Amino acid sequence: MSRRAWVEQLMGMPMSIHVRADDPNRSDIERAVQAAYTELARMEDLFTTYRADSQLSRLRRGELTFAGCDPLVAAARDLGEQAREVTGGAFTTQLPDGAGGFAFDPTGLVKGWAVDRAGDYLAGLAGVSWCINAGGDVLAGRHRYVPPPGVDAAPWRIGVENPHDRAQVARVVTVESGAVATSGTAARGAHLYDPVADVQVGRAGSSTVVGPTLLWADIWATALFVGGTAAREHFAAQAEYSAFDL
Repeated sequence: MSRRAWVEQLMGMPMSIHVRADDPNRSDIERAVQAAYTELARMEDLFTTYRADSQLSRLRRGELTFAGCDPLVAAARDLGEQAREVTGGAFTTQLPDGAGGFAFDPTGLVKGWAVDRAGDYLAGLAGVSWCINAGGDVLAGRHRYVPPPGVDAAPWRIGVENPHDRAQVARVVTVESGAVATSGTAARGAHLYDPVADVQVGRAGSSTVVGPTLLWADIWATALFVGGTAAREHFAAQAEYSAFDL
């Protein structure tokens, strides 16, 4: 099988889409890739905190209500509440607003959710395996008619960065269908918030989670990194997900 890749800058990071197919230049593949990027851009337009005209920014200023927003905004609120409950409070969408208070900020789950939604456009491509790399967090998939034997069934090899030396790959995870997400402080410093201790987490290291969806892999990677032992007790019930720390 042949390979082809596309890359666009979205959500402040390079987002690349990779496909394996007998003919990666097929028109249906091109259309699906462009539809995936359109969905990613739509999610960025709704949820970015870096533009004053996004629906999230207007909601936070009180110019919009949830009822006046795209239904995805209320869905993000509901996902955040579900994540708070499932993780035992280690994940939250109520984050410090920089002015001494808290504001609704679902950006910690939006990237994974957006990539899952974009992947829906690639999942139906006959004879194709694919992956989306969103700044190091990866979702991979393959059509159900891609035969299991042979070179076309080769898994995607996803490198996990060493948070103590970013020039090194600490571990390689192989995935045919599923997601790999990593949270830590190596790239952005103390940007992750621990809602239980009410502090920004600045310790070195990272947590990586592997599972069926990037939405929940990313949520759990954050929860495990900031939440410690209590979060891990809740994670133990997630039979479809696994994790490791670096």
